[in-house]
Amino acid sequence: MLLAMAAALLLVQGLGSYLVYRAQREAFETGMVNIAAFRLIADPRGPGTFAPRPFRRPFGGTPLRAFPLEFGTRSPAFSGEPRDSRAEVRLRNILAEQNFPQSEIVIVHRSVGSDPIARKSAAQKVAMLHMNAYEADDLMSSHLLVVGVRPVNQAGWLIARVRSPRTLNMLLLPLVLQTLLIYIVLVGAVGLILRRITRPLAALTRRLEHFAKTRDAEGQLAPSGPDDMRRLIVAHNAMEARIAAMLDEKDVMLGALGHDLKTPLAALRMRIESVQDETERARMAGTIEDIVRTLDDILSLARVGRPSDPRERTELSALVASVVEEYEDMGEPVELGDTMRIVLEARSTWLRRALRNLIGNALRYGQNARVSLMREGRRAVVLIDDDGPGIPEHAIEDMMNPFTRGDPSRNSATGGAGLGLALARAIADQHGGALRLTNRLSATGEVTGLRARLEIPI
Repeated sequence: MLLAMAAALLLVQGLGSYLVYRAQREAFETGMVNIAAFRLIADPRGPGTFAPRPFRRPFGGTPLRAFPLEFGTRSPAFSGEPRDSRAEVRLRNILAEQNFPQSEIVIVHRSVGSDPIARKSAAQKVAMLHMNAYEADDLMSSHLLVVGVRPVNQAGWLIARVRSPRTLNMLLLPLVLQTLLIYIVLVGAVGLILRRITRPLAALTRRLEHFAKTRDAEGQLAPSGPDDMRRLIVAHNAMEARIAAMLDEKDVMLGALGHDLKTPLAALRMRIESVQDETERARMAGTIEDIVRTLDDILSLARVGRPSDPRERTELSALVASVVEEYEDMGEPVELGDTMRIVLEARSTWLRRALRNLIGNALRYGQNARVSLMREGRRAVVLIDDDGPGIPEHAIEDMMNPFTRGDPSRNSATGGAGLGLALARAIADQHGGALRLTNRLSATGEVTGLRARLEIPI
């Protein structure tokens, strides 16, 4: 908003400055032309006969800005010197109004130092007034208007020289100072107003970020700022309280549900011991274990958004190595690749669960797993690669949703409820990170496996 206001102010002030400068230049040029016209008309020799005569200084002194009229046989304009056609038209109109004979008019702009007559007169003035070097340079560089008039029936030119009565750009500095003052006042006032609005908005944003991470309704903001902002904070506090209450009810419901389901499952596990057929007893036990694992995953997925355990300083490379070692002890084809020592604040129990889910998923669908750990900027990145068939590109995002499986069957080889990837992504989100799945491609573009990329902020 400040930038937009500053740009609009710059545009308006720039346009106003241009119009003022243009009007100032017009008045400046008109004033110099009027002075030149007055000197030509007031020449005591009269407009009809231009004849040379000694120049007499009025009041017996040297004029400070006027230079002596010159009678010449040539135009005052040097070869190739640009002429001011607008000033010539303006002077012609002035002379016509004063019944001056129709004449050829030449007007050029120079500095005092570049005109021989004016330079000589200025040098005399410098010597007479004992000017210093700075004042002399300023005099020689000042603007000079050279006007030549030759009646159509005569061969001689009457030439008048007029030095600028004031600096042409004298209003530029006041305009710049005025613009700076306006910027300071307006930008300062708008800045204070915006700060009053954005301070509670920034606090509300921080509160939202905190609530998104912790789901904790404690520490709600007190309403402040303008009326609309106060209403927004009040509405947000009410929404937070309702969300927190719903999450508490969900946790209580899931806890009761898990307890009520695990109790009959435990009793059922005891009863199947009386089944004589070992094959049938093993199948029943496997089914019960599958139900228990699914129930544990559901409860873990429900609790991951509101973890009760605090973050601890964890050496991530050691944690990754220990998980890989567990699979190696079980004879699983899991290989630990390049790792580097990374220490971060994390919930090691949840990270271990996420790694187990990702490695187990790689073993289930890719028959092997290669695990590596690296650091990219302010993030620790764990890579789990397999040599499986990969996942179709359009289905990668869906695979991380709960109860979505790559293999729709639920046999003993690839069983599961489709919660492993969803739980791993929820754990990554819990730590402020992300989980990404990508297909690994060969040089020919064929899928050679799947890569799971677990990113955790350091």
